[in-house]
Amino acid sequence: METPTSPVLESQLTDVVGLRTSGIFPKNKEPSIHTLRSWTQLRRIPHHRVGHFVYYDLAEVAAHIRTKMKIPPCG
Repeated sequence: METPTSPVLESQLTDVVGLRTSGIFPKNKEPSIHTLRSWTQLRRIPHHRVGHFVYYDLAEVAAHIRTKMKIPPCG
């Protein structure tokens, strides 16, 4: 009997610069890198630490912004 396989959703991890320019924030209203780092430190946006590096999953951040924050995401 074959079991249906669900497609594997690959997460796109990026750094703070990639997060800012990813297009999930409204055009010309992207938060500054300092603001994104502050939100990370205050745990206002989801992030992943690998050693001393910090990465963001674009899908997680977009979903979090849509549901928890007052900044409307694009797309």
